[in-house]
Amino acid sequence: MHPSCAPLKPSAPPRVFLAVLGTICLLSAVVSPAVQAQTARKPSPYENARPLRPDEREARKEEDARWGGPAFLNQVRTEDEFRQLARFYNAGTPLEIPHVLFVIDRQRANRIYFVHTPRYALHETFARERRLLSGDKAALIAQYKDPNRRLLFGTLSWQRDLPGYTYEFWEGDLLTPELLALTGERLGATFYSPVRFKSNSTRQEQTAQGVGLSFVTQEALLREQTFLPLNTGRAQGRLRIVKSVDDTPDLSPTDILVLDEVPVALPPVAGLITQRPSTLLSHVNLLAKGWRIPNAYVRDAVEALREHDGQWVELTVSSNGYQVQRIAQPAAPAVKPANAALPKPDLSVRDIKPLSGMTARDSRHCGVKAANLGALKAVLPPTASVPDGFCIPFAHYAAFMRQLRVPERVAALEQRPDFAGDANVRRAELAALRQAIIQAPAGPAQASAWTDRWQKQLGSRGVFVRSSSNSEDLPGFSGAGLYTTVPNVTQADALARAVRTVWASVYNFEAYEARRAAGIGQEGVVMGVLVQLAAASDSSGVMITRDPFDASRRYVTYLSAKRGLGIKVVEGKRQAEQLMYSSWSKAVQVLSRSAEDTQLVADAAGGVREVPIEGARQVLNDALVARLAAVGRQVKQRLGNVDQDIEWAVQGDSILILQARPYIDGSQ
Repeated sequence: MHPSCAPLKPSAPPRVFLAVLGTICLLSAVVSPAVQAQTARKPSPYENARPLRPDEREARKEEDARWGGPAFLNQVRTEDEFRQLARFYNAGTPLEIPHVLFVIDRQRANRIYFVHTPRYALHETFARERRLLSGDKAALIAQYKDPNRRLLFGTLSWQRDLPGYTYEFWEGDLLTPELLALTGERLGATFYSPVRFKSNSTRQEQTAQGVGLSFVTQEALLREQTFLPLNTGRAQGRLRIVKSVDDTPDLSPTDILVLDEVPVALPPVAGLITQRPSTLLSHVNLLAKGWRIPNAYVRDAVEALREHDGQWVELTVSSNGYQVQRIAQPAAPAVKPANAALPKPDLSVRDIKPLSGMTARDSRHCGVKAANLGALKAVLPPTASVPDGFCIPFAHYAAFMRQLRVPERVAALEQRPDFAGDANVRRAELAALRQAIIQAPAGPAQASAWTDRWQKQLGSRGVFVRSSSNSEDLPGFSGAGLYTTVPNVTQADALARAVRTVWASVYNFEAYEARRAAGIGQEGVVMGVLVQLAAASDSSGVMITRDPFDASRRYVTYLSAKRGLGIKVVEGKRQAEQLMYSSWSKAVQVLSRSAEDTQLVADAAGGVREVPIEGARQVLNDALVARLAAVGRQVKQRLGNVDQDIEWAVQGDSILILQARPYIDGSQ
């Protein structure tokens, strides 16, 4: 066995409120609101602030002895004292992260308590036991919100990646400059080593900047992260270090790929490791979730795993790390039979459908993507809107394919042993089939109907021509990025070709292989086409209506954003601005700023062009993040209260919704 393990930050333990991406797991001082509320509602014998009885004093001494030391110190003079008070995650490993809760009592001459953290999981528990806090839930919340509060609740931790100590507060703590300065002064006077403030929200960053305080950001710590689990799980396969997916035609479902960066498209594989950070919601990362395969970012992965190149291994990705172990070549897996059910299409509807008149039931003849947008178009205003458009129903696709005898051609291909057994043969034959579909002219009546609708309903303005098939945006099969979108079509002849291009993308190699791996019969696939006004987006992106790293944090919205059109966000080749918004704390946490130097804009002549980005890296301000999160919650509610993966754009002051589909969490 040849294990290879990566150092990384541990994931957050249960009930830790501030944990994000496993890098803030040291903040167990602040727990979820449900936990705080539950604790606050319990009657406390300490709320009356009476003197301790003799038996209570003896009980406290016994408790101190049981824990092997005092409940707190007012000064930490050595590393040993810090470690005696600390709670440890991954104790005894290179990933060990110690942290200590602290409380500052402003009514007692700013006395500081360094709390024995294994003994007191919550600031509140310590404060009530010591009679520093009394009252109900409102009294507790005041210690985070009131500028004249009595108590300050913080956490002191050792940051291995700095290296050094930091102090921090709950993301929703409304710290004032005076409170922040007081904390720094007290820690400086009572802690043996220098400490730096770590901000956990954009508001806290602004407060620190206002008083000229040097601070560490969450974004800066994440840049130092050497590992990020994009999808946890375990898989066996042949590890292959691949420079370019496009230049490697023999990829197999049994391959575990090690790549320099996330590719734009990918056929099914057994596992995925990339050595450059990417956007969590890129199409490939979403496909990996749908395939339920292990997927991780590992810095310098190519060098770290070179010894395993070409070998059969077992890859395990967990929230705490990854491991690669050599194994004997397993028996070839059986080919999944094509018996997965797709929604049965209704081919009787031939009329082109405007989005404004569509409901969820129209998915039977126009696909889920178009139907969802039609349903949202009627209910989202005034908080957001759906750009106008129309759907070319399944019946148009089916008639065109029958005319070209495509079903018979595909059936004949699937009977050939070389097509069934050789991915390179499938790739070549499918490419030829796509070209035949694109080059064949549509019937005059069909093309005329599309052009007429485009001119009359949409005023001949630029449109995006997109897929809306019966094999995407489904609860168990997202189909993210499998089918082709033609951006900013501005001419009538280009519109007809764009429709045929989207139809032909049913036979994109990656789409065919993904359906094959999922057991979806190719003969049951039909394609609707969504023709939708192009938005001159100032910024675009994707959001998930829950924390993708912790399913219990459903009050959190995750957003990724870039300037301009959203194509670069879903491609995921360079890191997007990534943010978390909590509807409970109202705080915005910055995970990364966009790494893009250019943005895509619509070209007046059709298509898109790339232009330099000017100005600051920040894409979204806090107010816009809060608005987007509110729209996300509205979309979720309107689509069955199921968590959603939503594509959005911002144009001026308007929020536009471009797609909404069920979010698939494929972690094992």
